[in-house]
Amino acid sequence: MTDQLLPLIMFSFAASVTPGPNNLIAAASGSRFGFRQTLPQMLGVAAGFPLLVIAIGMGLGGLFVALPALHLVLKLAGAAYLLYLAWGLLHADAPDAGEDGAESAPTFLGSAAFQWVNPKAWTVALSVIPTFVDPARDVLAQVLMLALVFSVTALPSLALWALFGVALSQLLSEEKLRRRVNGLLAASVAASVLLLFF
Repeated sequence: MTDQLLPLIMFSFAASVTPGPNNLIAAASGSRFGFRQTLPQMLGVAAGFPLLVIAIGMGLGGLFVALPALHLVLKLAGAAYLLYLAWGLLHADAPDAGEDGAESAPTFLGSAAFQWVNPKAWTVALSVIPTFVDPARDVLAQVLMLALVFSVTALPSLALWALFGVALSQLLSEEKLRRRVNGLLAASVAASVLLLFF
């Protein structure tokens, strides 16, 4: 698989850095909570997505062929979670507002678990397996290499989006402008629900 390593890294980085639910959540969290508090979300994605790749690579994808209703359940759960995040972002206070404990940054476990209902994660995982895994060779070793590459490329991609969110929050000292940008980020997260069904 070493001959495919560079194309795999390029594919992985392109898939990781382009807009999608994980990146939009990282930007929104960076804007609302700062870079440090967004780290658990980034690490959760970097751990959760590779586990999804391993599961699909080892045959989980066949389960969705056999049980199409399960795919619909995942879509609906993913849509509900994204709309919940969008609602929270839309109604977020300023980053320096008093802490009342009602809001918190995305967690490691929540972000890792979200990969199982994230439409972009499924699309990428289902496309990367047949592209880069040769069934005539050791499938487990190839799938583990895919998971490792995606884990490594996820972190800088998510960090870029989180830093973008942090930069936005620093520009948003005016309440009216901050609310507009929060609304735009919330709408972007909510719009990513469309990826689930179209």
